[in-house]
Amino acid sequence: MIERITSGGPWEDKFGYSRAVLAGDLALVAGCTATVDGEVVHPGDAFEQTRTAFQVGLWSLERLGLGRQDVVRTRMYVTDAAHADEVGRAHGELFGEVRPVATMVVVAGLIDPRMLVEVEIEAYRGEL
Repeated sequence: MIERITSGGPWEDKFGYSRAVLAGDLALVAGCTATVDGEVVHPGDAFEQTRTAFQVGLWSLERLGLGRQDVVRTRMYVTDAAHADEVGRAHGELFGEVRPVATMVVVAGLIDPRMLVEVEIEAYRGEL
C-alpha cells in the first residue's frame, strides 16, 4: 500500500509531486526548505532555515504516523560550504539522539536565492 500526502506547498501541484510518500514501512519526504505559507523565512540564517526545513519534514512524517525516532537517513543540500557548521548544528540538535545516516553536499543554488538549505528525510516504521 502506498499513501501520499501534500503540505500545500507552492511547488507540489505545479511540479506534480507529493510532500511525503509512505510505501510499506518506508517513508520518503521530498526536499523541504524554510518556506512557510509560500514565503521563505529566516533569510540569511542557515541554522534557522535548517530547523524550519526539518520541522516541515517531521510534520509530514507525523501525518504518516512516524516520528523523529523513525528517521534513518537525512540529506542536506547547502548553497555555500560556509553554512555547513550551522546546518550541521541544527541537524545535531534535532537528530543527535537518533543518529541517522546523513549526507551534506554543496549545490550551485536552490529554486529561490533566499533559500540556503534544502533537506530530505527517510524513515522506517518496521521492526528492527
